[in-house]
Amino acid sequence: MPSPLDILLPYQRDWVGDDARFKIGCWSRQTGKSFATAAEAVADAMTRKTTWVTLSAGERQALEWLSKAREWSQAFEFAIADEEELRSGSEALLKQAEIRWPNGSRLIAIPANPDTARGYSANVTLDEFAFHDNPDGIWRAMYPSISNPLKGQYRIRIVSTPNGKGNKFFDLWSAGRDWSPKAPPLTKGQWSRHLIDIHNAVSRGLPVDIDELRAGLNDAEGWAQEFECQFLDSSAVLLPYEVIAGIENQLASVAQPPEYWMAHSGPPVDLGIDFGRKKNLTVSWAMEDAHGYGLTREVLELSNMSTPDQVEILSMRIKRARRVSLDYTGPGVGLGDYLVRQFGEWNPDKHQFGKIELVTVTNAIKVDVFSKLRMAA
Repeated sequence: MPSPLDILLPYQRDWVGDDARFKIGCWSRQTGKSFATAAEAVADAMTRKTTWVTLSAGERQALEWLSKAREWSQAFEFAIADEEELRSGSEALLKQAEIRWPNGSRLIAIPANPDTARGYSANVTLDEFAFHDNPDGIWRAMYPSISNPLKGQYRIRIVSTPNGKGNKFFDLWSAGRDWSPKAPPLTKGQWSRHLIDIHNAVSRGLPVDIDELRAGLNDAEGWAQEFECQFLDSSAVLLPYEVIAGIENQLASVAQPPEYWMAHSGPPVDLGIDFGRKKNLTVSWAMEDAHGYGLTREVLELSNMSTPDQVEILSMRIKRARRVSLDYTGPGVGLGDYLVRQFGEWNPDKHQFGKIELVTVTNAIKVDVFSKLRMAA
């Protein structure tokens, strides 16, 4: 009789079929990591009363993983008894989201941090573990819960794209042994490894045009790490991903509502605008001044939109902004001239104190900005 698991690609079926207690996967981006780990957890929850806890890199990722588990439950016709999201307030960050079934099984998804990792006796999935904030702290908090023999033989699954060598994911991956259906039994505590780079995934059924994907990314180091699963030296990265993850603002969005921009009071806002017309995006990055600290509130992207339509959208933001730094190169020259006429130029050396700072982006400017950014981080 056909099973919903038949829709999995061969490498995903290998993952679900590997019943090793300690299992780790180094997977390329967009190859179905969460899809496969959710399939395994739901299939296990159907057959026995058990609990799975998944720690994801953030709130969005945790809810996305749980949505995949919900889809698998529907595919298996495994009726959900109850669902809930736990927050300390209506606008507060997610503490945990949970699915429960009539047989007593539970799936719990939580954003990863050492505090939330404590206290669970359950099977554990660490989703995109290399990108968790403080992965060493999470590991120390979580591992004793699953290794307690009095609580049962809980399983642990770790999946991630690489994020350099200086993190717990790399350490655990390096200590594992490649999975094979013909391999001898693992030694005690040994990890069963599944390496799925983009080439392996495509050769085993993933419908992706590798050449088109590589050309579209146009980033050799990014391609090597994100799609070929190479552990790069993090010293070559401007900002390590764990640093970025630690300073993400959960209140940021791709578009703040009009009321935010039309408000006559509130914290000062500064904008950085990189203008594009056809081939490149226009990006408007809004930073809110929170007592001397900059908080990202909006990262607006405009694609293939006429210049007058872009000006209409940007003008509302510029009116609210305290100051705007505009990339005054390429197509940004024409837009810059137009906005200076409307809002005035900011150039203290010329005793001009309007809103628009025209920035000619040179290599010297990049070095200055990047070095200051790295020191601040």
